[in-house]
Amino acid sequence: MSRRLPTGGSRIDRSRPVTITVDGVEVAAYHGDTVASALLAADRPLLSRGIYSGRPRGVMGVGVEDACAYVQVLSGGGEPMVAATTLEVHDGLAVERIAGRGRLPAGDDTTRYDTLYGHAEIAVVGGGLAGLRAAVAAAEDADGARVLILDDGPALGGAAADLPADSAAGRELRDLLTRLDGLEGVTVLTRTTVTGSHGHGRLVALEQRPHGVAKRRLHHVQAVGVVLATGSHERPLVFADNDRPGVMLACAAADYVTRYAVLPGERAVVWTAHDAGLHAAVELADAGTEIVAVLDVRETMAGPLAAALAGRGIALHLGAEVTGTDGSDDESGRLIRVHTTVGSFDVDLLAISGGANPAVELFSHPGGRTRWSDEVAGFVPDVPAPGQVGREVVVGAAAGDQDVVPGWRETLQPPATVFRADAGDPELVFLDPHRDATLADLRRAHAAGLSSVEHVKRFTTIGTGADQGRGFGVLAVGVLAQELGRPIEEVGTTTYRPPYVPLSFALLAGRNRGELSDPVRVSQAHDRVAHAPMEDVGQWKRPWYFPRSTADGLEDLDASVAREVRAVRTGVGMMDASTLGKILLQGADVGVLLDRVYTNLFSTLKVGKVRYGVMCGPDGMVVDDGTTARLSGTDWLMTTTTGNAAAVLDTLEEWHQTEWPGLDIALTSVTDQWAVVAVAGPRSRDVVATLAPQHDWSAEAFGFMDWREAPVAGIPARVLRISFSGELAFELHVPSWYAAALWDAVEEAGAPHGITPYGTETMHVLRAEKGFPIVGQDTDGTVTPHDLGMSWAVSRKKTDFIGMRSLARADARRPDRRQLVGLVPLDGSSRIVEGAQLVAHGADLTAFPVAMAGHVTSAYPSGHDGRPFALALLDGGRDRVGEVLDAVDDLVPLAVRVTGPVSYDEQGARRDG
Repeated sequence: MSRRLPTGGSRIDRSRPVTITVDGVEVAAYHGDTVASALLAADRPLLSRGIYSGRPRGVMGVGVEDACAYVQVLSGGGEPMVAATTLEVHDGLAVERIAGRGRLPAGDDTTRYDTLYGHAEIAVVGGGLAGLRAAVAAAEDADGARVLILDDGPALGGAAADLPADSAAGRELRDLLTRLDGLEGVTVLTRTTVTGSHGHGRLVALEQRPHGVAKRRLHHVQAVGVVLATGSHERPLVFADNDRPGVMLACAAADYVTRYAVLPGERAVVWTAHDAGLHAAVELADAGTEIVAVLDVRETMAGPLAAALAGRGIALHLGAEVTGTDGSDDESGRLIRVHTTVGSFDVDLLAISGGANPAVELFSHPGGRTRWSDEVAGFVPDVPAPGQVGREVVVGAAAGDQDVVPGWRETLQPPATVFRADAGDPELVFLDPHRDATLADLRRAHAAGLSSVEHVKRFTTIGTGADQGRGFGVLAVGVLAQELGRPIEEVGTTTYRPPYVPLSFALLAGRNRGELSDPVRVSQAHDRVAHAPMEDVGQWKRPWYFPRSTADGLEDLDASVAREVRAVRTGVGMMDASTLGKILLQGADVGVLLDRVYTNLFSTLKVGKVRYGVMCGPDGMVVDDGTTARLSGTDWLMTTTTGNAAAVLDTLEEWHQTEWPGLDIALTSVTDQWAVVAVAGPRSRDVVATLAPQHDWSAEAFGFMDWREAPVAGIPARVLRISFSGELAFELHVPSWYAAALWDAVEEAGAPHGITPYGTETMHVLRAEKGFPIVGQDTDGTVTPHDLGMSWAVSRKKTDFIGMRSLARADARRPDRRQLVGLVPLDGSSRIVEGAQLVAHGADLTAFPVAMAGHVTSAYPSGHDGRPFALALLDGGRDRVGEVLDAVDDLVPLAVRVTGPVSYDEQGARRDG
């Protein structure tokens, strides 16, 4: 028998029939149906069985609040435990009913999983009327603001989309959608469920592509502000045998009529504690269900809803309750009789509604606290999580707005708070049918001495199923409060944690694709250097080299780098160094912290000075290096390598918070707040003197590793005497909004001296000739400062620093450890390949295993003398200078001679100009 109505259904398209297979039997459906609506339309109420009891279970809800309606997907790659109430049908879909839990699919997973990243000024979670109002207001008020709307339904509108177009809600929806279409910067993601809110505007969302498209997307969203318009979940009522197929939430039953044109029952009893249940009774009656009785736990009732029931000849029983049900003897176990305090009724549908639970899960994820509201008869948002004040707003039903029946607000009467659990056999009163947990289980927990809602949850497993308590969770809390004899606000809720809906491991490991697969960062002067080929350095785009036009076309990499190196060595060059990690350290104990995290001594550094430092992990291996300037008695500025800035800040925070919380320190990333242009070469002092003529920039007045504040080309700046090239050099630090102006000013001041922009490749050649290692390129997590020839940077005065004990181990002092050395080709011209393995000269490469003595870490085609050179890590390298080895790439050996790591200006004579 079909329960499909001949007309209606706001979400189905009758012109597009679909056939699915359930337990090997074909079921007819329409495009837009869910598996649950298709089964109800086919009059197949049995959907699953209890995980332990084996009791038959049917569809209770219409969305993620349903605790039982889960199926195993067999088609495609297969998927266990999918909610039948949200799984949209498509041709070829094959599912099977399950007994409480699914199983891993046996075949190959053909689903495509992608990970995407997005940014917005405002992210609105929920596309109902409340969410759309907020989205339109944000987009209209903030010119050019990016607004992102995420909604788990197939289309925007929420409950209003199911109402007649000429209703007040229908008209408002149409107006909001029209205004939304005319706005720039608005992005809409439907079929997208926000599964986690992690504070500070960070959201994670699951997008499920429709109708058989084998695709899932995990969205990472970063927003400035978040609007939560997540609505509410209908709450059930409990009684003996409350889990039978045919027992449904009242509003869900009405939604199956309006959304899918499915009549969930021919004869029904409606039991409710608030007006939404009465409205559902009217909708069911108008659709053709015979409502034999409406029971309302409230003692009084008046107004249009009561009149609407009376006008349809429906008996309304006030102060009445359901006490139990009977089921059929066949396999379906469907509902056939309802027992109440006013009599028993032969029906096939019991529609129940105990109230509305505001969907506060996302509000609670980052630490927001809720409170019980008697007015709402539910838990509502109360105290936002730390850091969320002003960044997160909760609106609509999620905030406790009681307009739960669009169009009936003017008749709303206060809901009743009802958690009935004192009638019938407690073994048959199910407080979580998904977990087969009953009132008897809860009482056993109480008898065992458990009173905390968190402890009871774990003892009984209530709320630990796939629905995470969205359906029965608050109800179970109310029953527990009743059993304990304590107010529900005192008992409170369990902790809501991500994910809001289940996420597969395959999705979490999905492909990173597209422009935002990893955040792309560019410096504040990017538009001045964007014409150059770019190199990826961490998440940053940095100019690789600056090719010039020649008669034969653009220079290639080697020609351009050779020219840029000559310019820096003989004249002056300029480089955008804004991507350096920059951390502001403030407080009385910064010197103490730096002494503990750097291998060398920093607490003695004077204001106006800069010091180079090396950081090690607890194992004594180098993890980063950089410089730190002392700005004042309490303020210090640390620079890190470009790719390690976040990791260094994270490490500093971890040590501070977990090991040394008593230190007076505050750490702030200021990488994006300061732009930096490095000016290097023998003529760099002339350029800086032109930019800031009011200061003496001589070596005597402004020495190496000094810094001072000085206007540069009229821009407030910090000037540092630091050199990563070995040449006379200055770093000019200015607030980031002056980046372009600074670049232009340096170019203009340097023009008489032939100033040349240079990129990262030239920087690497310059530093490699000086033997300056790059952490992460010339190190691999097994290298100590001593291995790099930097014992001078390890203090002998300090009593402790991170890694000090490890550096004192005998193994860290072995003379045959891999040490940083230089290499040159024996023939003077062949290029050495980065990554090449170092073996004994003339070694038999066919006699496996070949003994490896080290590997090439950095290699360049030409140095100051025009010969190729390289840096390498070599076993006992410092004692092997002059030795000939083979550098092997793809089984092709190249004879190389071992040199010291410094191949140019070993005495540092060029540093001061």
